[in-house]
Amino acid sequence: MAEPKYVCIEGVIGVGKTSLTTLLGEYLNAQMVFEQPEENPFLQDFYRDPKRFAFQTQLFFLLSRYRQQQESFQTDLFYEYTVSDYLFAKDRIFAHLNLEDRELFLYDRVASLLERDIPKPDLVVYLQSTTERLLENIRKRGRSYEKSMSVDYIRSLNEAYNRFFFHYNDTPLLVINATVIDFVNDRTELMDLINQIMRSHSGIEYYSPVS
Repeated sequence: MAEPKYVCIEGVIGVGKTSLTTLLGEYLNAQMVFEQPEENPFLQDFYRDPKRFAFQTQLFFLLSRYRQQQESFQTDLFYEYTVSDYLFAKDRIFAHLNLEDRELFLYDRVASLLERDIPKPDLVVYLQSTTERLLENIRKRGRSYEKSMSVDYIRSLNEAYNRFFFHYNDTPLLVINATVIDFVNDRTELMDLINQIMRSHSGIEYYSPVS
């Protein structure tokens, strides 16, 4: 298999998805596709009252990501590479974590219809980290709508991501130990990581930089 042309960067809130997407995208002169959580009008309500606003929040994310994916692949003919800071299929992680049974049934029916039209990436990069490191990163960046997140919620989300990617086999998957790498501030570590990402991949592979 040749080097990946369409790469999705994944991981839990605060792990550095957007930072790596930006750095990799700039290096490749790629089309960059970013999640836009601040556009979700239900998100702050969800963090205050998850049970009440989970379904509205999740459905808005699903439909807005679908629209964004469709738009991005209408313009990808102008770019050799595309780098996204989310995998469309990961939306199900949040749905299964937050929705009640009847809501999940309806969500799954809608998601299954939409997923048929979404191209699969050549590679998914999963930035895996500890809950403690995620919480530290979330506190540092200080986004207002994330302040009400509980430790238990982040821990549950981290566990849900690990379960999802443990069983993931739709595309090649590169799992990165993000707890021991600083690709934002260390140029050498960034270039080593980019070299790992841009080689040929198959199945599930793991990368942890040698300290």
